[in-house]
Amino acid sequence: MSDKIQQHHLERKAILYIRQSSLYQVNHNLESQKLQYAMEERLRQLGWREIEVVDDDLGRSAAGTVTRAGFERMVAEVCLGKVGAVAAREVSRFARNSREWQQLIEVCRVVDTVLIDQETVYTPRQSNDRLLLGLKGSLNEYELDLLRQRSVEARRAKAQRGELLVAAPIGYIKTEEQLLEKRPGPSSTASHCVGVRKIS
Repeated sequence: MSDKIQQHHLERKAILYIRQSSLYQVNHNLESQKLQYAMEERLRQLGWREIEVVDDDLGRSAAGTVTRAGFERMVAEVCLGKVGAVAAREVSRFARNSREWQQLIEVCRVVDTVLIDQETVYTPRQSNDRLLLGLKGSLNEYELDLLRQRSVEARRAKAQRGELLVAAPIGYIKTEEQLLEKRPGPSSTASHCVGVRKIS
């Protein structure tokens, strides 16, 4: 057990926070979910008996653009002094924006709650750990900005090739194979429009 974990931490419950950024990840990236839920065993090995899993925010971005009920409930319980540890497989699961990240660190510092990821136990009351957590928060925010930039560049390149399709034109539908097909039925009045193009 880490020497940063004291008896008064173990006497309070631990919260395991689980999050994925989109519904696509929730439905298709199941391995990530399993790895996150497996963190419960790490908490048990560290000595916690009472563990609450907060997974309300599956499919919710941590960029600060949407309300995350699970995150807000977790922070509220930490504020009340009911939580000895908050855990996530990677600290980026907690927040990818400075405001929410610094809020969590400060609240944990005030009530003496430790933060735990798959590798480390952090004590926000220790200046070195607080510095490390601040750096990780900045890196998480930078990574999100980098992902946004890549997305915009890819969208622009697609548009330049004439392959960007925001919505299917009237009379057509977009198939799962990323093809445009004429919509069956009365709406397909323009019978001369038979071009079907592949979109990536």
